[in-house]
Order: sequence, then structure tokens, then C-alpha cells
Amino acid sequence: MTVRAMAGEIHEGSVPAYYREVYEAIHCRTHEKVQFEVFQRLLHKTELSKPVIGQIVEHVECTDGYLNKLALYKALALIALAQQGKQPSPKLLENYIQELPKPYLGEPRDLSSLRMQPPQDDVLTVSESLDKLLSRDSVQVELIPEKKGLFLKHVEYQVISQRYKISVYRRYSDFDVFHEVLLQRFAYRIVPALPPKRMLKGVLTISEREFIEGRRRALGRFINLVARHPFFSEDELVKTFLTFSGTDVQTKLRDAYKKTGDEFMTNRIATQAKEYLPADIQAQFSTSRELIRNIHNSFFKLRDRAEKMAERSKENATDLLLFGKELSNLGSDASSIPAFASSQSSWGALRQSLKSLSVEFAVLSDKAAQQGRREEDDVVERLNLFLDLLQSYRDLCERHEKGVLHEHQRALHKYGMMKRQMMSATVQPKEPASVEQLESRIVQQESAIQTMELRNYFSLFCLHQETQLIFAYLPITSHILGAFVNSQVQGHKEMGEVWTELQPKLGCLFGRNNGVELPV
Repeated sequence: MTVRAMAGEIHEGSVPAYYREVYEAIHCRTHEKVQFEVFQRLLHKTELSKPVIGQIVEHVECTDGYLNKLALYKALALIALAQQGKQPSPKLLENYIQELPKPYLGEPRDLSSLRMQPPQDDVLTVSESLDKLLSRDSVQVELIPEKKGLFLKHVEYQVISQRYKISVYRRYSDFDVFHEVLLQRFAYRIVPALPPKRMLKGVLTISEREFIEGRRRALGRFINLVARHPFFSEDELVKTFLTFSGTDVQTKLRDAYKKTGDEFMTNRIATQAKEYLPADIQAQFSTSRELIRNIHNSFFKLRDRAEKMAERSKENATDLLLFGKELSNLGSDASSIPAFASSQSSWGALRQSLKSLSVEFAVLSDKAAQQGRREEDDVVERLNLFLDLLQSYRDLCERHEKGVLHEHQRALHKYGMMKRQMMSATVQPKEPASVEQLESRIVQQESAIQTMELRNYFSLFCLHQETQLIFAYLPITSHILGAFVNSQVQGHKEMGEVWTELQPKLGCLFGRNNGVELPV
């Protein structure tokens, strides 16, 4: 890195990489400066005499108890001069055209112990219970009457937030823009996917009405997961989507993102994330990812079974209704009975009784349909909510590997190519301008790599927190099982009551002359 004016006194000179490593080891976690107390500890480590240390301190600018990066670099250069037995004077540094002198302070990683440790905030731990997450907000997404344009029919939704006590209207395109800016703002967090806008080609098993209803449910799960997320719920984007009632919410959302930028730029510990990560973070990540993958597979199968049970309840409702209608049709048949059968048969009386039974079977059908809706709303929906979260976690893992890590590797590869070009330029002399341009590009690439490294560690930091969020949601299993058992108990009880009421009414159909005894 070439410095043309460092602390106002060093005009030229190349700052050694060692300077930056020392700075990274001792600067504050919360901002980009070095505490003066930490700097004093560094000076004592040099074992220079007190008068010499005093001279160095006099030449280093300290503001509000902190040194900025350039002030520290100047101090390191003065320390190096003093260690060489020279006068620690800024004037001597003006003569350094090439690399500035390197002080002897030991390995930079060992210097981190000098840093003033802030109060131990456990910023890595997500202290959230399922009840706390669910209580953050409950958002309803309801279809409102269709509005027809000149050519296309549009579906609009009423979005009602329990937290903000407000109702707003959104179209799918509003959800789409919200999802887009949310993913840009929180690229390293779990952002649930949106359902498809249109029915996929080749899907002929559901009607358009069923597709629209399925999409409404999916949008409801999406916005509830977002509104309950511990790092999203207080963000301006979420508040805007849930409360803004103006005419152009999409522009409002994009403007809100432009003002804040992504989380890496606004999170106070983003650049220090590495220091909070456990040493075995990669091993922990691999183990958790495999466990969550297995959980996802199991819940996927549970959801499929629950869907089939709900579907069977609906089919049972249809069958019971049709069964009752056929009994009614049979009882409504006014055809006369042949003379040879009338004296021996009670069909005439039976036929009249059959007609009235359709009412009871209609009630049974309604109870079975209610059972199907309970299974769908209370069991299948909860399973889908958790599955959406699990799938979003897997998507996040892929974004981490294919995004940040991949970009970092590409940057390192590009940097290596530049360094080889630089070596070639030193062997085969080129124009000074082209060499300077290459040097500048190398410096820029070093800066880019440093930023990517910081983003990579912040991505791991967020991933660790999002993993904890998945485990915080795991007790939803008991909610799902409770809802499943309750739906079965209630459904069987309600249908059992109707069957019990129906049983005595069958007495006329099982008279003694029929040779059939009514079951007790």
C-alpha cells in the first residue's frame, strides 16, 4: 500500500503488511480506532526507555483517547526507528522512499491480548424461545374481491398485522419487490422464498382457484416468518411493508434500502465477526447442517402424510354426502311395487325412511369436511411453515458457499495472477506508467480481498445465528402433534355423536320381519 501523506508528515513510502496486521490485532471491535491504553501497552512491550517512549507519544496524534489507523502506522514507524537506535523523529520518515521500517513486536496474532476487552456481550448467541418468536407478530393475508383490468385479472391481498394494528393492501408484485430488497439487505440471513407467481406449466392437478388459495397461504407463511425474525422484525423495510398505505409501496421499499444498505454496512460488529466465532466454527456448521438436512427430510415426509390424511377427510366428506343423496334418490323413487311382491315386502315403508336419512348424512359430510379443514389449517400449515424455514436455511447455506466463498476464491486467484504479472514486470522492465498502474490494481485487489474476508466471516457469524434460530423453532413439533391429536379427537367425537343419533332412526329399517336385529 502506497501512502503519500500519513498523519500529515510522511510524504511517501510503502507501508509494510506487518503494520496492517498489528492494526487488525489491536483495534477496537466496535469501531476502527485503537484505544490509547492499548497503544501504551504496545509501547511497553517494545522495552524502549521511558524518555524514548515519551518522545514517540508526543509525535502521535490522539483524539478523545483513540488513535486512528494512520496515527498508529506513524507510531509503528517511530518505534522501528527507536529500536534501530535512531531518534524517533517524524523528519527521518520523510526520507523513506521505499518501505517504511518494521518494528519488532512479535507475531501480530499474539498482540490481540493487549486489546481492551469490552464488557462480554454474548453477541453470537440468539436468546429466543419459540413463544417469544411467535409473539412478535401475527400477520393475516386474505384475498380481497378480484379487480379486473382491461386485459388481465389481478389478485389483491389484505395484509393485517396484529402488532401494528393496521390493514394494508398488497399485490403479488409488492411481495416480490419486498423479497428482493430484503434479500439484498440481509443476504447472510434466512429469507424465505416466495411462492411462484403463476401456475407452473404442466401442472394440471389443481385448479386456478386452488393455486390462488395455495399462493395466499404461502405468502402468509412468508410474511409471518419475516415479521417474527429477531433481526428483521425491527427493520424499516418490514415496518414499511406492513404499515405503508401510500400508492407506491415498491418505490418506498427501494428508497428505504438505499438509505441503509446491506447488513454488513450497518451491523456494529460486522468487521469484528471473526473474533466472536468459535475456533471450530466450520466443524459446527457441517454438523448442524447435516442434522438440519435430516430434520428437513423427516418433516417433508410428515407433511406429505398429513396432506394425504386431510385429503382423505375431504374425500370422506364427499363420499358421505353422495351416499346420503343416493339414499334420498332411492327413497324418492315413486315406481310402483309389483303386485306379487307387495304382500311379502316392506319396501314401501323402507323407501320412505331412506329419504329422510340424507339429512343425517349431510351432517356427517359437513363434520368430515370440517375435520379436513382442521387438519389442513392446524397441522399441514404448521408443517409447511417449518418446512419453509428449513428450506430457506438450506438456501442460505448454498448462498454462503456459492456466493461469498466463491467470490473470495476468485478474488484470490485474480490477485495471484496480478502478483505474477508484477514479478514478470520486474524481470522484464516495462514502462513506469504500466508498472504503477499494476501496483495500483494490486493495492485495490488487496483491499477487495480484505473486504471479502471480512464479509466471509460475517456470513459465518450470521449463519451460526440462523442455525440457532432453526433450533429455536424445533419445539413447534409439539405444537404440530398437539394440533394433530386435538383435530382427531374433536373430529371423531363430533362424527361419533352424529352416528349415535342416527342409530335409533334405523329401527324402522331393521324390523323383526326383516330378520335383522338392530345392533346395540
